[in-house]
Amino acid sequence: MKKGHASRTAEYMALFRALESSLPAKRRLFDDPLAQAFLSPSLALVARLARLPGFQELVPRIIDNRWPGARTSGVARTRFIDDAVGTSLGEQIEQFVVLGAGFDSRAYRLPALRNTTVFEVDHPDTLRQKRSAVERALAVLPEHVRFVPTDFNQGDLEQAMAAASGGGYRQSARTFFLWEGVTHYLTEAAVDATLRWCSRAAPGSKLLFTYVERAVLEDPQSFFGTEKLFATLEAAGEKWSWGIEPSVLPQFLAQHGLCLEQDVGAEEYRRLYWKERARRMRGYEFYRIAVAGSRQSQAIPR
Repeated sequence: MKKGHASRTAEYMALFRALESSLPAKRRLFDDPLAQAFLSPSLALVARLARLPGFQELVPRIIDNRWPGARTSGVARTRFIDDAVGTSLGEQIEQFVVLGAGFDSRAYRLPALRNTTVFEVDHPDTLRQKRSAVERALAVLPEHVRFVPTDFNQGDLEQAMAAASGGGYRQSARTFFLWEGVTHYLTEAAVDATLRWCSRAAPGSKLLFTYVERAVLEDPQSFFGTEKLFATLEAAGEKWSWGIEPSVLPQFLAQHGLCLEQDVGAEEYRRLYWKERARRMRGYEFYRIAVAGSRQSQAIPR
């Protein structure tokens, strides 16, 4: 991420959500009315073009050709997480923490979160741009949202949460932590520190995070479509740095006080939501979603 600017990849994800939301209700996987508010003028133009006759299919096709799998897996991932959040809120989750919030809009578009305190945690530059966009779109910031500026690689998450504007974060409260699209940009020390902090939350808390397989960092050419992807990341100053192999993830989490409950790859969650269309989708098979709970939660009767 370039100093003084919001994350470019967060903006691309907002574009993918805007494109999906422009589809007819029967075709789209979700509706994100705020997505376009986060776009720069150039990407906002792309989103508007996609609404014109003849461009609705062309624009996604061009994107998929340039970055194979990024859009299709990103859209399916958004729906997967929406569903996971909805399920967890039905399990008496008391607060919602978005680690690396980027341009995530769930605090504003998911009705189930309106009565839950939401902490949006990210780099100050990204949060500044996001807050401005939300204020323009909604006129007033919702009272249940707290913005928490921090830098995960600097290791000041705990202090930042303690000093969160508006206060209210409780380590004793049952919490859903969402850590989407972040871990692969961090150092191993930052990943370790964040996992240990999450593991100290109240029993029954959940952590949903995304990660990439270590192999894509060590041998990118072994995966389809990574050449253009890595070139785009380098140009944006957002090079990937951390990954882990799925086979060692359970042990890795156990060392951090967490128990793996679910681990699914892009191919699986695309198939879950895109159904037969997923057969024609390639790319991003190295990208995964994991759900974990605290080890102390396992002894609690359910």
